[in-house]
Amino acid sequence: MSRQTPSKSGSPPVQNPKPRDNITAMGAATELIMRDVGEIHSRLLDHRPVIQGETRYFVKEFEEKRGHREMRVLGNLKNSIWETKEQTLPKCVDLMQDQLGSALKKLENANVAILRLQENGQEKAKNDLRKGNNEKLRAHWEIFMEEQHQKRLAVDEEHRKAMMRLKEQYAEMGKDLSKIASL
Repeated sequence: MSRQTPSKSGSPPVQNPKPRDNITAMGAATELIMRDVGEIHSRLLDHRPVIQGETRYFVKEFEEKRGHREMRVLGNLKNSIWETKEQTLPKCVDLMQDQLGSALKKLENANVAILRLQENGQEKAKNDLRKGNNEKLRAHWEIFMEEQHQKRLAVDEEHRKAMMRLKEQYAEMGKDLSKIASL
């Protein structure tokens, strides 16, 4: 396949590779690499042998060492659950329905009482608001009436002064008329 030529130094002959030999060598190297990758994969990522060992240990632990103790425990649990489901649960449901009925009636009565209290509170708040508004209106009314009284006094005073001026004016006109009539 490949031709070998002896070297002058006495070392093994150097091969002159042919292209076909290169492909074969690369195929062999690739095969070795693939085998190494497969081995690494099986060691690092393939957990089946570990899981199988753990499964065997688990089965051995429960079947051989513990016997049927877990089966008895599971059977007792099954009986307890059946008893609870068939006997205790219906009793509890009946008792709960009776108690919830009375509790519901009490809650409805309490709700009605609370609504009444709320309405009374709202009515009282409205009355307080009305009283507050009435007091404000009374205060404004008193201020308004005081202002009107002050204005009335001012108008009355002005009217009195005007009347006095008119009386004086008519008195003078009366004197002037009597002077003119006496002439």
